[in-house]
Amino acid sequence: MHVPVLLNEVIKIFDPQANENFIDATLGEAGHTLCILQKTDPSGKVLGIDLDAETLKVAEGKLKAYSNRIILDKNNFKNLENIIDEFKFKEISGILFDLGMSSRELEESGRGFSFQKDEPLLMNFGGDVLLTAEQIVNNWSANDLKGIFEEYGEERFSGKIAEAIVASRQNKPIKTTLDLVEIIKSAVPLKYQRGRLHPATRVFQALRIAVNDELNNLRGGLEAALKILKSGGKIVIISFHSLEDRIVKNFFREHKDSLNIITKKPVLPAKVEILNNPRARSAKLRAAQKLN
Repeated sequence: MHVPVLLNEVIKIFDPQANENFIDATLGEAGHTLCILQKTDPSGKVLGIDLDAETLKVAEGKLKAYSNRIILDKNNFKNLENIIDEFKFKEISGILFDLGMSSRELEESGRGFSFQKDEPLLMNFGGDVLLTAEQIVNNWSANDLKGIFEEYGEERFSGKIAEAIVASRQNKPIKTTLDLVEIIKSAVPLKYQRGRLHPATRVFQALRIAVNDELNNLRGGLEAALKILKSGGKIVIISFHSLEDRIVKNFFREHKDSLNIITKKPVLPAKVEILNNPRARSAKLRAAQKLN
């Protein structure tokens, strides 16, 4: 069952009123959107964007009761300006970016996002993303691999893992997630394998970010959001690792003349939410309001 992260906190900040319009730039399985629609009766609308066609189908089913007030678009939120032009979507009171992966993507997509399943090394969300993790691990140089593992994964054993990947692919191509996991394990100390995090966590994160160009998309999405929000409109971002959070924090600082920062420090999930939904444990919420 899909559980939206920091739902109460998102709704408290947005404070949706009757007939207001919102954008859910990362619709997922529509947990946040469903609540926003309930609070914006009778005429408020939500424009829901997602890269994944299957996820959009799931969301559409959950939002059937609000079909006249929901617009769905399979797209990348970096294209926000074009999207709102296409749908003539105006007077936007709030934009939500929930940057976490859904349970469905991890467990059912079959695209290799999870290091606990044996799946093809794809890691692309959809849309116009043609690059795959398999192409990266089989073709990029050791230096380039080390670079993305360091920059996008903050992996301390980046060099050793990159060298092990290059050595392994000389014998046979690296095709599946479990192939890659075994290579990573072979390259790191035994103590590291027994740590709190699975030894493949940071490498898988780095590959996913590289495949989907996630950090550049986030920067583009934030810039677009600021342009299209109405005065007094709010932007809420839920991030799940330090790279995303740093981009959001720096974006708010860089645009302090245009934004009132609502969250002086990131809002974290309460202990009870983490107990009920362990995937929420690394979530950080930041929010700001567009000045007149």
